[in-house]
Amino acid sequence: MYSGTLSVSTTSHMELVDITGLINEKLRDSGVESGSMLLFNPHTTAGLTINEGADPAVRADIIAGLRKIVPLDHPFKHLEGNSPSHIMASLMGCSLTLLIEKGHLILGTWQRIFFCEFDGPRNRKLKWQIT
Repeated sequence: MYSGTLSVSTTSHMELVDITGLINEKLRDSGVESGSMLLFNPHTTAGLTINEGADPAVRADIIAGLRKIVPLDHPFKHLEGNSPSHIMASLMGCSLTLLIEKGHLILGTWQRIFFCEFDGPRNRKLKWQIT
């Protein structure tokens, strides 16, 4: 089993950061040819997702859609004022399980792995484990 932590720095309040390259680097370094990789995000105002990475407009559309679903101006009770970020993180989820075959992640042609920042900018940490 291989495991570790990787850092993700965000630059905007809300953004989807393509972390596919970082994940592939950890997989290459492990030398694992077959198995699975778990990604876990221990932050309550950020999430993880797999989606299209070819057109950057998709990322903007996902954020716009989430902002429509979760109104930023609703009178939420949480005193920190970031309830929309908590809700969006819950909608995206905090973990991903990826399959590994022949030393490569199994992803669709257009799929990329994204760290979803909803309360940035921040420096974040992700946990990963390969089995």
